[in-house]
Amino acid sequence: MACAASSVKGLLRVGGAKAFDQNYVRDYFKSSVSYPVADISSPIRVQHVANGSGLVVRDSKSRDLSVKLASTNGSLKVSEERVTVLVIGGGGREHALCYALERSPSCDAVFCAPGNSGIAQSGDATCIPDLDISNSDSVISFCRNWGVGLVVVGPEAPLLAGLANELVKAGIPTFGPSSEAAALEGSKDFMKKLCDKYHIPTAKYQTFTDPSSAKQYVKEQGAPIVVKADGLAAGKGVVVAMTLDQAFEAIDSMLVEGSLGSAGSRVIIEEYLEGEEVSFFALVDGETALPLESAQDHKRVGDGDVGPNTGGMGAYSPAPIVTEKLKCEVMESIILPTVKGMAAEGCKFVGLLYAGLMIEKKSGLPKLIEYNVRFGDPECQVLMMRLESDLAQVLLAACRGELGSVSLTWSPELAAVVVMASEGYPGAYKKGTVIKNIDEAEQVSPAVKIFHAGTALDRDGNFVAASGRVLGVTAKGKDIEEARAKAYDALDVVDWPEGFFRHDIGWRAQKYRRMVAH
Repeated sequence: MACAASSVKGLLRVGGAKAFDQNYVRDYFKSSVSYPVADISSPIRVQHVANGSGLVVRDSKSRDLSVKLASTNGSLKVSEERVTVLVIGGGGREHALCYALERSPSCDAVFCAPGNSGIAQSGDATCIPDLDISNSDSVISFCRNWGVGLVVVGPEAPLLAGLANELVKAGIPTFGPSSEAAALEGSKDFMKKLCDKYHIPTAKYQTFTDPSSAKQYVKEQGAPIVVKADGLAAGKGVVVAMTLDQAFEAIDSMLVEGSLGSAGSRVIIEEYLEGEEVSFFALVDGETALPLESAQDHKRVGDGDVGPNTGGMGAYSPAPIVTEKLKCEVMESIILPTVKGMAAEGCKFVGLLYAGLMIEKKSGLPKLIEYNVRFGDPECQVLMMRLESDLAQVLLAACRGELGSVSLTWSPELAAVVVMASEGYPGAYKKGTVIKNIDEAEQVSPAVKIFHAGTALDRDGNFVAASGRVLGVTAKGKDIEEARAKAYDALDVVDWPEGFFRHDIGWRAQKYRRMVAH
């Protein structure tokens, strides 16, 4: 079975994109809502009639619209199709998507709502901070006013709230699953039951709402064991308990104390799997799954993979452990049964399937740990650094059910990202600390790109920390050593005393290279 693009029965099509012609800016760009944006210099200037302000839209790159673009190894032809894209979200993942879309030959303009100060200052997108992304009517109105032909939803929360449902219903091509399909991430119990029904390999488990029953099960199974909150918990809903007491404490925290709110009102207790974790990504159009390049992240906060889990402290791509043989195994045993199962359940999946996998130490076979229904963060940063295809057209193909005709082109170089986080993360951390020399750090090498995950501007125009994970310092190189060296050289230039980062990002890839060399 070929692993380039794999299909199951079923088809999902969404209407085509509207082109945004920079020479056809007209009076219909009127709105009753104010959309303030960063003042990015551009020859395109649209008078925003509602409040009389000048809305500055990022310059469309000079292109010959009559030229056909061969953006994915010649398999996806684009002829005079122009598209304006709206990216939903405001973190490092969304910055990376904006960066890749801004480089897409067929993309005329990129908006990001709400975005963040770093995204706006970078010129990778025009940020729309006042657009209420929780209000689908506002998003639809913006798309219609500005000729948006593709919406890319970054975070999971708007997907679970049904934003993609409403946009698709309005005829706006949207890359992201429906709220029903997003349950793959929104409920671990839903995911586990799907695995049971469609024979997808995963850890043995049981689901509980009663703490006493959960503790009794833990006693029967023994430690180590894993306790997971059923719902979304911002990366804090998984406890790998090495002792029974740690498991009991996690159960009490979620089910008795309600530390995670409704997300922890139901818990999944599952067997501890020993092996190596890896991230696997596939674009899905309802019937076809197209695997992306591999990546591997670092979840623990401290060097040597110690301390609590985080949203991710760094990543690299490709991951040497993901061989072509393993990729085919994952597609055949995990990804395709999921796509087929979701279609059979009446909620076809269109979007990005992000499978967190454990490659078991004993068998060498993959088991599904969890699904996310969007690009991973920080894995997205290294993937977008390496992607050479026209991302806008690839995502449109997914929306239209046409991934079967797509192949992807990747840089042969390796990419690594090191996350700079606020001191104290993933626990309590201070906001508003000043970060200097970001621009200077990005000039260390042409192979360096700094993605903003959580920055804002203070009154003096300085970048300040606005979240736990703040910057993703990313670099490409001919191998892991070179990519790491460039990223850490850039990190040395950033002046942020209240920030911290891991010093060993990519150690598994280095270990694998040494092992192969010997």
